[in-house]
Amino acid sequence: MTRTVAAGLARPHNAFGAVRLALALLVVVSHAFSVTTGAVLDEPLARLTGYTLGEHAVNGFFAVSGFLVTMSLMRRGARDYVVARALRIAPGLVAATLAVALGLGSLMTSLSLSAYWSDPGLWRFIQGTLTTFKSNAALPGVFSENPFRFPMGTVWTLKYEVLCYLGLLAAGLLGTLRRRWLCPLLVAGLAVALAAAGLRAGEMPKALETSLRLPLIFAAGAALFLYADRAPLSWPLALALVALAWLVHGTALYPPLLFLAEAYGVLCLGLAPPVRHPALDPRADLSYGTYLYGWPVQQSLHALVPTASAWWLLGPSLVLTLAVAALSWRFVERPALGWKARLIGKREAVG
Repeated sequence: MTRTVAAGLARPHNAFGAVRLALALLVVVSHAFSVTTGAVLDEPLARLTGYTLGEHAVNGFFAVSGFLVTMSLMRRGARDYVVARALRIAPGLVAATLAVALGLGSLMTSLSLSAYWSDPGLWRFIQGTLTTFKSNAALPGVFSENPFRFPMGTVWTLKYEVLCYLGLLAAGLLGTLRRRWLCPLLVAGLAVALAAAGLRAGEMPKALETSLRLPLIFAAGAALFLYADRAPLSWPLALALVALAWLVHGTALYPPLLFLAEAYGVLCLGLAPPVRHPALDPRADLSYGTYLYGWPVQQSLHALVPTASAWWLLGPSLVLTLAVAALSWRFVERPALGWKARLIGKREAVG
C-alpha cells in the first residue's frame, strides 16, 4: 500500500532539516563557478538541464517552504504565522546585511575607512537590501575587480518568498484554504501560464519565468500539505515525473513538468528519505545562514585569490560559509526563534 504524505508527517522524525542544508550547500557549489568566471553557463548543470544547480536548489527550497509554512498557518493561525515568518526571515537578513556592509565591506574596500563610511552608496546598499531585497547593489570600492561586484547576490529570492508568504496569508484570511481544491487549480493555472509563456517567440525573459516558476513550486508544496491525507509518497512516481519531464525536454512543457517533479521529489526526500535517522533532523538549522553568507564568502575569497579556479574555491568557501552560518544560528537566528516561542506561548496562555 502506498504511504501518504500524512503518514510521512506522523513519523517521529523527518529529514527537512538535512534537505534544507543540502540545498543551501548546493547553492554555494553552484555559485563557485559564476563567482569566479562571471558566466552562469560555466556551471555544470546549466547546459544539460537549462537551469543551474543553484536554480534547482532554490526550486527545492520553495517546495519545502510552501509545504511547511502552509502547515504553520493551518495549525497556528494567522497571528502566530506572521510572528513566526517575520522572526525567521528578518533577524538573519538584518544581521547579514549589517555584517557584510559594515564589517566585511570595511575590510575589503579599496577606499579609506572614513571615505567608505561616509559614502552614500554604503547606506543605500543597506536600505535597498533590507527594504526591497536588492541583490545587485555594490558597496563602495568592494569587489571592484570581481566579475560580479555585488556582495549579497542571493537575497533576491527572499522577495519572492515574502510575496508567497503574503499570498498564503491572504488565502488563509479569506478562507480559501478551506476550499483546498483551489490550490491545485492555482498550480495548474501557473503551470499552463508558464508553458504558454514558453511558446512565445524568442527566449522567455528570465524575470517572467521566475515570477511564474517560484510561485508554482511554492503552491505545489502547499497543495501537497492540503491534500496530505490523499497525496501519495512514492519514489517510483517521483522518478516517473522526472523521466516525463526529460522526455519533453526542449518543449514548452519541460519547465512546468520539471518544476513539479522537483517539488514532489524534494518533499519525498523530506518525508520518506532513503535512510531515516534522527541526525537528519538536526536542532541547529544552518540552511538560512549558509544561503545568506555563501555568496559574500565566495566573493571575498575570489577577491583575495583572483587566479583560483572554481574547484579550488569550493572547499574553503564551504568550510567558511558553514562556520559563519553556525555563528549566525548561535547568536542571531536561535535567539530570534526563542522570541517566537515566547510570543506564541504568551498568546496561547492568554487564549
